[in-house]
Amino acid sequence: MSARHKARKRALDFLFESDIRKKDALELLNARGEIDLSEKEYVIQLVTGVGSHRDRIDELIIAYAEGWDLDRMPAVDRNILRLAIYELLFEKNLPSDVAISEALKLSDENSTEESSKYINGVLARILALKPSLGIN
Repeated sequence: MSARHKARKRALDFLFESDIRKKDALELLNARGEIDLSEKEYVIQLVTGVGSHRDRIDELIIAYAEGWDLDRMPAVDRNILRLAIYELLFEKNLPSDVAISEALKLSDENSTEESSKYINGVLARILALKPSLGIN
């Protein structure tokens, strides 16, 4: 498992816990010291980035996750989408196909086969609209 994938998995853990416990993900991360130094910087970057853009990310999920209310969506899927949309739209040096591929790996490891297909569909819609979203 690559260091970046490991970082994404750890970031997903914090985002998921934050969502379930209704606590700030960065505070949860800072309260723990168990993150390997090799991955800690990217975990912090992901958790901070998702937190900074969460309102916009959630708007996109609501708009393009057809058939699912954000609150009714499984928490793990909701947070995989948050993480992937952050990387897809706001991480300028990360190719879009990597962001989507990593989201699908996380889904395969942590959710269901149906979730993977659904997440892929939502991310494909957002990717197709990326140029018109006004996010630089």
